[in-house]
Amino acid sequence: MGQDKLGQLALENGVYETRLTRKFEKRRLFERQDPRVIKAVIPGVVAEISARKGQPVRQGEELLTLEAMKMLNRICAPIAGAVKAVRVKAGDKVSKGQVLVELE
Repeated sequence: MGQDKLGQLALENGVYETRLTRKFEKRRLFERQDPRVIKAVIPGVVAEISARKGQPVRQGEELLTLEAMKMLNRICAPIAGAVKAVRVKAGDKVSKGQVLVELE
């Protein structure tokens, strides 16, 4: 802990001093994702695919269903566009961060 630095955290009701650990200092910074590339946020199995290549989709429209931890998770289009590619098929096991669908 002797290597930790001190930093300040400003909140609505004041400024607080906190310890910045080495783990915090070495963390990977947030990178904005390309909304045209839809990735799995959790590992699971593709239960159903609703989208087809070339199909126009609206923002919020379901692209596929991912089963994870005995729950069905709807994966929806974050933006309107057309389906450029579907990178998985029903029954595929997917890992976190794996590309599922690409939009154009």
